[in-house]
Amino acid sequence: MLKINFYHTLIFFKLTICISAFEYIRNNDLLIFSLFLILCIGISHGSLDNLKGKKLLKYYNVNSISVFYIVYILFSLIIILFWIFFPDYLLILFLILASYHFGKEDSDFLKNDKNQLFFLFKGSLIIAAPLLFHKSETIEIFKSLNFDISKTFLIDNNFLFLILVLSLISTLFLSSKKTFEIKSLLFMDYLSILILNFFINPILAFTIYFCFLHSIRHSLSLIFELDNNFNKGLNKFVKKAIPLTVLTAIIYLLSLFYLNKYYPADQAIYKVIFIGLASLTFPHILLEYLIEKNEK
Repeated sequence: MLKINFYHTLIFFKLTICISAFEYIRNNDLLIFSLFLILCIGISHGSLDNLKGKKLLKYYNVNSISVFYIVYILFSLIIILFWIFFPDYLLILFLILASYHFGKEDSDFLKNDKNQLFFLFKGSLIIAAPLLFHKSETIEIFKSLNFDISKTFLIDNNFLFLILVLSLISTLFLSSKKTFEIKSLLFMDYLSILILNFFINPILAFTIYFCFLHSIRHSLSLIFELDNNFNKGLNKFVKKAIPLTVLTAIIYLLSLFYLNKYYPADQAIYKVIFIGLASLTFPHILLEYLIEKNEK
């Protein structure tokens, strides 16, 4: 498992360097392509939450999977409603949970019980890097999501540079007393995210990270949970992931069609991508937390 994660990270690191060399990619946001990648690859890593839901229900002696679906969907709808009507209250919570989620899931293979703050700081690089390197573009994306951060401390260069340093320190701390292979893996993660965000516009940089690092790494862990044999596990994962991935993609596209009546195409896509991901990420994080808590 570790060896596969290492080679995956090495391939991703080389990919970021190659992609960053193309002027066309550097100068275009490729919004439709980004949405396509997220729908096909990005959201698939959460498409086995129903299986984890069954596992969680057993801890609470609940036999009906319908309970899981109802709670999961309700939680997602509540997040969407909060985002629409109370965006200012959701902003900080969203940034903290998103940072923690990226930091923890990207490091889950370490089986590390160190202070959870290190996961938060490690993952905060995903939020800080685009704000540091492409400030105006990132602010506009936040505005399209009902978040106006233009007059907040979040865009201060000193604060953003501090976040980058804290993320690096957390990466080094999480890899302390680990093998050279693991140290190299985590450091390549860090460099890859910096390179992507330095050369490429925020939406495409996030998409490449989300689909080809975050999603694939989490999917690899799910594959080995399904079967110790990679090929068999991959086959099971694809079969189980397709139904919910397709259903989620259809909901995304229907939402995009609706939003495009009221917003320009780029804003509609931003809303579908990020509000959609947030509505899935919050219940996903809660599910992972409850399973982890019950397994201890």
